[in-house]
Amino acid sequence: MPKEFGRSARVSSQMQKELALILQRDIDDSRFGFITINEVVLSKDLASAKIYFTVLNSDDLNKKNHIKWLNELAPMIRHLLAKKMQLRHISELKFLYDDSFDTGMRVAELLSEVNKTVPTEKGENESQ
Repeated sequence: MPKEFGRSARVSSQMQKELALILQRDIDDSRFGFITINEVVLSKDLASAKIYFTVLNSDDLNKKNHIKWLNELAPMIRHLLAKKMQLRHISELKFLYDDSFDTGMRVAELLSEVNKTVPTEKGENESQ
């Protein structure tokens, strides 16, 4: 019977918490805005980690810059992460922008536009 919450899931959860604290407290770089770590996906052997993040109020160019800056700082972030987590080996970090929030906001905008037009059409049909 497989474990419901295995080692990989526990490590990724802890890594997500620690990375959020590191980016908030230890990285003193004015280029970064408010960064949120959404998810950490680890490989089965825990050798590599994909870190999905979002940035509050950013455009496409700013998102690309954040990806570049975070991946440039990845070795230093990995070193700080190694100090906080008690693992024999720390995963190689790769930062990726998570656009699911942006997609969700776009879908919500489209749905609100549809809801604005639907009642007017309904009212026209009822008057005929």
